[in-house]
Amino acid sequence: MSMPEFSLEGKVAIVTGASRGIGEATALGFARAGANVVVASRKLSDLERVAEDIQKMGRQALPVATHIGRLDQIQNLVEQTVNKFGKIDILVNNAGTSVIWTPVENMEERAWDVIMNLNLKGLFFLSQAVARVMREKGAGGSIINVSSVDGLKPETNNSAYNISKAGVIMATKVMAREWAQYKIRANCIAPGFISTKLMNSRWDVDPDNKPHVLNRILLHGVGEPDFITGAMVFLASNASSYLTGETVTVDGGYMLT
Repeated sequence: MSMPEFSLEGKVAIVTGASRGIGEATALGFARAGANVVVASRKLSDLERVAEDIQKMGRQALPVATHIGRLDQIQNLVEQTVNKFGKIDILVNNAGTSVIWTPVENMEERAWDVIMNLNLKGLFFLSQAVARVMREKGAGGSIINVSSVDGLKPETNNSAYNISKAGVIMATKVMAREWAQYKIRANCIAPGFISTKLMNSRWDVDPDNKPHVLNRILLHGVGEPDFITGAMVFLASNASSYLTGETVTVDGGYMLT
């Protein structure tokens, strides 16, 4: 059965944090749905591998080494995308980090700044730069921000990450409200416990908490990055054309327990 409303044929997408995990799965999922994809993260060699996989599907790919926490590199990412493809239809703000696991009273300014610069500041200003392109082209677009269940319910000893991800949810609402007039939609995905390098590092620090978490996930146990792809394609496509400002929780039922 054909479902053209889910097609991304002819679309151009930027995906940050695309060298592995949710970002890589999203980039490949978009390519399968028909999009040409710009993949961004810090290391070009890692991106080139993902770009090759996209090209094997018959889609175009552009790897751009980018530190999302640096505004000059954000602008370079947008400029390279427009120079190659002439437009931007979709942005996925997936890049994120949590560099410290510590009680609130021990949080250091440097760690706070690293987390906020990447998770929130970079996301905000990349969205701003992309929205300017979308507005200029006049065809609208879809911005998808990646938050976390930690942005809805704080996790102990992960304060700056929790706060940054809650900020992502509010940033999404702000973008949706202000940019709807330009046909730009902004939505958010809040993943639960997905098997990524970032999440797995938590078990290394606090292994005793893993059984407790697993007992609270109603479906599948810990999720795989591909479990997020369907929601990403939905939010990027015309199938969600009447949806903006919302946060979709993809957590296997974790928040219900």
